[in-house]
Formats: sequence, structure tokens, C-alpha cells
Amino acid sequence: MSAQTTSAKPSPPVTLTSGQLPRWIEPVALVAVAAVIAAVLLLLARDLNIGVWLFLTAIAYLVVIGVGSSIVENRRKATDRVVRGLVICAFVLAVIPLVSTLVTVVVQGAAVLDWSFIFSVGGNQFNQDTLEVTNTPGAWQAVVGTLIITGIATVISVPIGILTAIYLVEYAQPNNPLRRAITFLVDVMTGIPSIVAGLFAFSLFSLIVGPKAFSGFSAAIALCVLMIPIVVRSTEEMLRLVPSELREASFALGVPRAQTIIRVVLRTAASGIVTGVVLAIARIVGETAPIFIAASFTDALNTNPFSDPMQTLAVMAYTNYSFPGTDISASQAQAWGAALLLVILVVIFNLIARIVATVFAPKSR
Repeated sequence: MSAQTTSAKPSPPVTLTSGQLPRWIEPVALVAVAAVIAAVLLLLARDLNIGVWLFLTAIAYLVVIGVGSSIVENRRKATDRVVRGLVICAFVLAVIPLVSTLVTVVVQGAAVLDWSFIFSVGGNQFNQDTLEVTNTPGAWQAVVGTLIITGIATVISVPIGILTAIYLVEYAQPNNPLRRAITFLVDVMTGIPSIVAGLFAFSLFSLIVGPKAFSGFSAAIALCVLMIPIVVRSTEEMLRLVPSELREASFALGVPRAQTIIRVVLRTAASGIVTGVVLAIARIVGETAPIFIAASFTDALNTNPFSDPMQTLAVMAYTNYSFPGTDISASQAQAWGAALLLVILVVIFNLIARIVATVFAPKSR
């Protein structure tokens, strides 16, 4: 009996992309869904509401991509695509107000912001002869006041915050009553409203110097109440990230605890500590309520933080927009200019934090 050979049927080619949607399907589906929703809204309502269009586009896109992935791929992959779409939608919802605010401040403030506006003392001047009130653009008094008040608050808050964090991490035992009390007070101060800090500072200085207690130092004390818990928390977390092996190695060499903290622990955590301090400064530099209560506001240039009201950029933006002078458009323009200056100042502080974090990072050294 002769053997008969049968030709085997060739197996279908196996590809890694079988059962998968192409990579370009998501952006294409998003554009197509957006175009269809826009066309439907224009046909039905004769008007394109941006908010409604974005909401319906997101819903329709999630439905389309979920159903398409379920048919071509599988249920697990479809769930992954839908959840990823939800995450992207949440990210867009979070970014839209930020971008809108930033664009509004830049567009409105750029019209008035120049070197003369920054380095000139502005305000309303009353001419007794002509009985006219003229508005002079300028923010130098607010820039000087912001730097003075923020500088005093930083000089007071940073040492207190860092030393408190060192005590909590390096010296206090977990069951120490004083440690528990400090931790509780720091938690309470972290959530305290800023206006309460201003009322506290104003009440304190009213008892000391009398009813006319408006001063830059009073505002700085109010900012200290807000800044100290931020510095304590950020420094405490950075110190806890320092490996215990570094401390043990230092102790094994006979180095005292104080020298170990200064030369080993703080140097290792210097990057995070400085970053936390700079971010805390950026947090308080834009405060309005406590400064408005404790330092009031003025158009005059005041470089003495211990007497008379003092102006800051945040208070200048608030007062010029809420209480405009005779020329409402000029006052509002100065408010936008002060707001843009404040945003630039915060951006500078954040850039300094990034640079310092890079320079003092252990890997960089």
C-alpha cells in the first residue's frame, strides 16, 4: 500500500495587530464626533454653545470608542479606552479654568504693563485749585509693599517652621504629648481661613499699639500664621524621606546628633526643603484678605513696615477693581496690571524653586 501524501492547508498569517483598533482611531474618532455634534447643534439650535458642544462631544466620543472597541477588540480593552477617555476629560476640565484665567490676566494686564507702570508710584491725586481728581498709573508702592511684607513673613516663618519640623522628626518620640499637641495645632493652622489670620494680627496689634494698628509688620504676622504650617509640613515630609541608614552611619562614627542633623540630614533634604519654602512664599504672596485687614491700603509709597498702611499687589488689584476712582477704566486697567505682575512674581518664585531643587538635589551633587 503506497503512502499518499496530502498537502496541508496553509495556516492564516498571525499578526500582532489582529483584533486591535489602529492607533490613529482615537484622534480621528474624536474629530469626527466633534464635527458631527457641531453640525447637529447648528442645524437644530442655529447656534453653537461651546459648553454644550464640548459636553455632548465627550459623551458621544466615549460611547463610540467604547462600542467600537467592544466589537473589534474585547470588553477589557473597551473598558480601558473608556476609562482613559474619562481621565482625559477630567484633565481638560481642570485645565480649562486655569488656562482661561491665565489668558484673561495676560491679555488684560499686558495693555497697561510697562516699565513706567512698574517703577512709578500711582494713585488718585486731588487738585485743590481745579477740584479735579487725576489717576496716575503706577504700581511701585505695591511692589515694594509686597516684597517687604513677604520678606518679613519669610524671615520669621522659615526658621520656626524648619526647627519645628526637626523637633517632630528627629527628637520627639511618637507618644510624646508635646509632639501630638504640635501636630494637632499644625493641622488646625493648615486649614484656617486667611481672613481669620488677618483678624488675629489686627486684634493683636490693636491691643499693643491702639486702634490705628495698620502696618506692614501686622500683615506679615498674619501671613506667618498661614506660612508656618506649610513650611512645617513640607520640611517634615522631606526629613522623613532621608534614609535612616545615613543617620546610623553618622552616629556610628561618633558624630553628635546636632551635627548629624546639620551636616547629613539637612544637606540631604535641602532640595525638598528649599522647594517647600519657595512654594510657601508663592502661596502667601497672593493673599488679599489678611493684608487688607491688617495693613489696609494706600496709594502712597511706604517703606516703613512698623507704621501706617502699606500696599501690596494683591490688595491693589482688589481695591482698584472693587473701588474704582472717577476714571473707572483706568482703575480697572491698573487692577489687571497688578494681577499680571503678581502672576509673574509667582512664576518667578516657582522657577527659583525648580532651579534650587535641581542644584541642591543629591544626585546633582
